[in-house]
Amino acid sequence: MPMTAEPAATPTSLEVVEAFDEFMRSFEAFKEANDERLAQLEEQVGTDTVTEEKVRRINRALDDQKRTLDHLLTKGLRPQIGERASGLSGADREHKAAFDAYMRRGDQSRIVRLEEKALSAGSGPDGGYLVPQPTETEIMRRLADVSPIRAIAGVRQMTSSVYKKPFTTTGPATGWVGETAARTETTSQVLDELSFPAMELYAMPAATQTLLDDAAVDMDAWIAEEVMVAFGEQESTAFVTGDGVNKPTGFLNYANVAENSWSWGNIGYVATGTDGAFDATDPGDVLMDAIFAVRAGYRQNAHWVMNRQTQAEIRKIKDADGNYLWQPAVSSDAAATLLNAPIAESEDMPDIGSNAYAIAFGDFGRGYLVVDRIGVRVLRDPFSSKPYVLFYTTKRVGGGVQDFNAIKLVKFGVS
Repeated sequence: MPMTAEPAATPTSLEVVEAFDEFMRSFEAFKEANDERLAQLEEQVGTDTVTEEKVRRINRALDDQKRTLDHLLTKGLRPQIGERASGLSGADREHKAAFDAYMRRGDQSRIVRLEEKALSAGSGPDGGYLVPQPTETEIMRRLADVSPIRAIAGVRQMTSSVYKKPFTTTGPATGWVGETAARTETTSQVLDELSFPAMELYAMPAATQTLLDDAAVDMDAWIAEEVMVAFGEQESTAFVTGDGVNKPTGFLNYANVAENSWSWGNIGYVATGTDGAFDATDPGDVLMDAIFAVRAGYRQNAHWVMNRQTQAEIRKIKDADGNYLWQPAVSSDAAATLLNAPIAESEDMPDIGSNAYAIAFGDFGRGYLVVDRIGVRVLRDPFSSKPYVLFYTTKRVGGGVQDFNAIKLVKFGVS
């Protein structure tokens, strides 16, 4: 949709505090209603429809309030790029001014000279021009705010089209021996290679000429704001379920095997034992199994990944001592936790269902790699959709699992 107005004002800290307080009050109300529901089940009288509906209603309210809080926090963390212009180097200021002239009026003369001088791969009318480096940095920072997997994954920048990472499949023979005992001849380690190609991702925001003529509108900030959501949504989906065809390979798109049959190249899973649901008697056991399926070295930086609907079900679960496994964030800018590990909300994760892999757990910083090719490019198009000016914006990004030890799944199935 064409943009004709400036972005909404940054939320105040008071708005964030009030939203967080409202969320915490709702959580207390949820616990009270859910405790009533569980008491009815324990008394074997069943739950009445009024109590069940009350729990569902408060659960939905919690999700809505958390979504509002996340939105306020994301907006509040975005600095205005234009406000930092005074701190730019001379070359950056020159690039910013040339880029602004291109965006507003289509004046290519200055930016062409700059990119030729920098020996960039810019191809002018065919491929567009690179955005200023501070703008690219801001776009990538904002993507981490809206793309949950990028925020917890390992990220590498590169200048080539493919990132290749070697890894050892068989190491050299080692061991302890006595002072005079015979040594086994060491064998050479065997190396293999993972490849992460960068695929092209595009967004095409539109602007009116009135917006472009308004000198008060910072074009760098505007383009960063417009492409952030489009890039973020596409990335988030690809990092979870992407098939690797012209997009990254999502961690759910690898072969999944039961944890007791795990081997390198597969993602291990633990099953709930019940098709399409948690176990009715001990629903929290599978979550503990998932934690301890991950090696100790990976657990200290581990995250849960699930969608809001799955969280809504987990909020109802208690341990043997009557404590809720799910706990709200301790502050407005922190994440909710499950068994003391933070939760990354990804709406691209499947809902709980028959044989669904609705929950992931692990150290995504070591397990999943996002690769970004340096450079965000913009092509101005004033002809295709008159009276609007389109800005065809592209970046190249790839991704895939780099350590199959680090990520485990929870399968809602019998085995």
